[in-house]
Amino acid sequence: MIEIIPAIDIIDGKCVRLSQGDYNQKKIYNENPLEVAKMFEDHGIHRLHLVDLDGAKASHIVNHKVLEQIATRTALAVDFGGGLKTDSDVYIAFECGAQMITGGSIAVKNPDVFTSWIKTFGPEKIILGADVKDKMIAVNGWQEETKVELFDFVKGYMNKSLNKVICTDISKDGMLQGPAIGLYKEMLDRFPYLYLIASGGVSSLDDIIALEEADVPAVIFGKAIYEGRISMKDLKRFL
Repeated sequence: MIEIIPAIDIIDGKCVRLSQGDYNQKKIYNENPLEVAKMFEDHGIHRLHLVDLDGAKASHIVNHKVLEQIATRTALAVDFGGGLKTDSDVYIAFECGAQMITGGSIAVKNPDVFTSWIKTFGPEKIILGADVKDKMIAVNGWQEETKVELFDFVKGYMNKSLNKVICTDISKDGMLQGPAIGLYKEMLDRFPYLYLIASGGVSSLDDIIALEEADVPAVIFGKAIYEGRISMKDLKRFL
């Protein structure tokens, strides 16, 4: 059974979504992220992907108060990402109630620091964020493309005991045009023991079913719920 992980993206303390990571294509869905998180919990959701988009842009944690609110006032297991660049950022995230943290840009630009987090907190608490465009990694809220190839990137960290990867195809994210199933199949062919979390492009229940049929372990999505393309009732079958 595929794990269902709704996403809440935060700008200025509000629940928003971007299209293809473009901060100029921002849509506010709710002024109160806690309200959204409680709605998910009330419908049987157990896990939440919380992204600090202000933090991603500022390169340090910004919306930790929102994290703390959700972590202390719901029973959701929150994985938190966005702008985590220093040990201090990560300690703040865990102190505010994150059960896991996601690192993307830091894993590319400062692998020694990211590797130290794996050793300090354990691989079960650290998720590798692999944001890709044409199989190349992008960083800093997708504003900067690198010359780091996806499969090499993932393999390098699997060799350091990391097993959970959120892979987002930037071209799909927020576009409601379907996920990158071919890419995910290729990843799982190469890394059959990877706990791959698909992210980006989910537009309907059929997309989630297709990911499950492709043996993808987990999926993150947001816009499809906020736009009414998927109802919480639809998700009952996966919970």
